[in-house]
Amino acid sequence: MSPRRQGGAGITSEVLGSGLRVVTETMPDVSSVAIGFWVGTGSRDEPVEFAGASHFLEHLLFKGTPTRSAAAIAEALDEVGGDCNAFTTKEYTAFYVRLLSEHLSLGFDILGDIMETPALAPHDLEAERTVILDEILMHADEPSDLAAEQAMAAIFAGHPLGRDTLGTAESVGSITTADVRAFFEQHYRPRNMVVSVAGDCTHEDVVAALADRFAHRPGGAAPARQPVGSDVRTLSVVRRPTEQAHLVLAMRTASRFDDDRWPLGVLNVVLGGGLSSRLFQKVREERGLAYSIWSDRSGFYDTGCLTISAGTAPEHAHEVLRIATAELEDLATDGITERELRIAKGNLRSETLLSNEDSGARMSRLGSSVLLYDHAWTIDEVLARVGAVEADDVRRVAAALAAAPRSLAVVGPFDEEAFDQAALGLSGRAA
Repeated sequence: MSPRRQGGAGITSEVLGSGLRVVTETMPDVSSVAIGFWVGTGSRDEPVEFAGASHFLEHLLFKGTPTRSAAAIAEALDEVGGDCNAFTTKEYTAFYVRLLSEHLSLGFDILGDIMETPALAPHDLEAERTVILDEILMHADEPSDLAAEQAMAAIFAGHPLGRDTLGTAESVGSITTADVRAFFEQHYRPRNMVVSVAGDCTHEDVVAALADRFAHRPGGAAPARQPVGSDVRTLSVVRRPTEQAHLVLAMRTASRFDDDRWPLGVLNVVLGGGLSSRLFQKVREERGLAYSIWSDRSGFYDTGCLTISAGTAPEHAHEVLRIATAELEDLATDGITERELRIAKGNLRSETLLSNEDSGARMSRLGSSVLLYDHAWTIDEVLARVGAVEADDVRRVAAALAAAPRSLAVVGPFDEEAFDQAALGLSGRAA
């Protein structure tokens, strides 16, 4: 396929003969370049017995290749002031490096090596197993993290989306070198990957650097995914002698492909996405019931989730939940004001523009966009979609949200009997 250039945005995309998708954005006014390898496999794509395999691989790939040790990789990047990292989500895994554009070839040599021929040595696996088990324990010790994990496990009960990306102590403890190698060979192939590059570079130079990569490992495909069912666990309470109660109220929403994601983004800002949001103003500013309260929205392949999270004194937990539930019902009934609509649109516009000020941010936007949508969304396209949202659109999605399956996760000095499921809108939705 020949390169496809997108208007005046400086964005060019192409599919190489191996099936690898490549997308670049030229930024002639910077001195840096950011390179990202995006793999379309995350924690929802793992067999239950290998839960955490994607995150395990994220750790292991930087441990070296047959020609470069982990120390050699670190020294090479430190010598040129480069930065590298990786992260795992429920539906993809990303590896990236950012360095001066004069060192573009070094960045491709290092990332290309670890993505194509990682060592995956048994002694490295055992060392990282210990690290990841400690990471699992660390998250379990953090009540807010635990509440968030419990909320996802409840709203997507019995489905891989409900699992934590780290896996469990049991699954991580049983994964072998052969398991990791087989997972890598299946998923880390060109047709399940995207390379995105942004900065002081040309598309031609990037393609030339990738021309011979993965020639001996072509093909591959996006993983087949288990559809999300309707099962929801309405209440999950973990009793802990904490000073604060940590609350997460979760609801099903539209998938990342649904056009309703745009008014949902506006609704999220109005509800709990900023300092002027309803929840922050009513819970924090007017009543002083919590130091932090916010909402967040996630879109997945075939579903989505909106969460309201708060940390509050145990004696205020029920009042905070009452306010949150009342705001959801009010949004569903009366919608938002024109002033709230203008504030939310302005917030999303500025957030979109400010989040793309450097090469790393633009590389990330391009890579995730092509991987998830098979389309390199431009800033103008995103802003046009946000700008087209009307107040009636927000009220419509708020009504759907209020009627959606709902789960409450609590970590604190409580038992389940302390929460009235009917009053919270949880009753009648059990799995």
